[in-house]
Amino acid sequence: MKIVVDAGHGGFDNGARFEGRREKDDNLALALAVGKILQDNGVDVEFTRTEDIYQTPYEKAMIANDANADFFVSIHRNAMPIPGTGSGVETLVYEDRGIPGTMARNVNQELADLGFTDLGVSTRPNIVVLRRTKMPAVLVEAGFIDNPADNALFDEKFDQIAQGIADGILSSITAAEEEMLYRVNVGVYENKQYAEKLLNQLKNQGFPAFLNYNHGYYFVQVGAYQNLSNAIAMEQQLRNAGYSTYIATE
Repeated sequence: MKIVVDAGHGGFDNGARFEGRREKDDNLALALAVGKILQDNGVDVEFTRTEDIYQTPYEKAMIANDANADFFVSIHRNAMPIPGTGSGVETLVYEDRGIPGTMARNVNQELADLGFTDLGVSTRPNIVVLRRTKMPAVLVEAGFIDNPADNALFDEKFDQIAQGIADGILSSITAAEEEMLYRVNVGVYENKQYAEKLLNQLKNQGFPAFLNYNHGYYFVQVGAYQNLSNAIAMEQQLRNAGYSTYIATE
């Protein structure tokens, strides 16, 4: 199981600011702490950044895609146009369903237990790191940086907040593993016509191929297996037939 943990903003992009406090700094500290807890629990973790550098949201998404990660978690702080008028934790998803919806609720509940107001799960399909990642993704807004009460809670219970986010992720992974399917991917296209051409070619050769449209891409896949060894066997057949493949989970 691999998770990419993203510290939002960075470099010249400070994110939200309040009385000298910069969101990018809080994000990095919390992302590193969450990632360390996940690693201590046996999860393979990759960070988008471990220092104060700038990456575009698209670059962050591509880091996760190139890593063939199973999950993507982005850490942020929230803010309002009028400081002090917002308070609480909110988690954003591309679509409020499946594993991302479950993970978002689990994380929110963990942080609500520490004293944050639970503002719920929000669907934000236009956020690049949620739209362009190929795996389940969530963006955690860990309190409002422009609210002194939220900042006090963030500072006083920092370790517990990191543990709570990690626990919400880990409990979601356990649920996901119970329902996980291994899909053998043969191609990924933005153009449906190209995807259908490969699909028909595979079907003509007797492979159980189908299209899966997700986050703006057409995935040409062959089979969906509960047993990893069966997926690997199909992958080998495809490679023997000259196809490039990779196994993904859903």
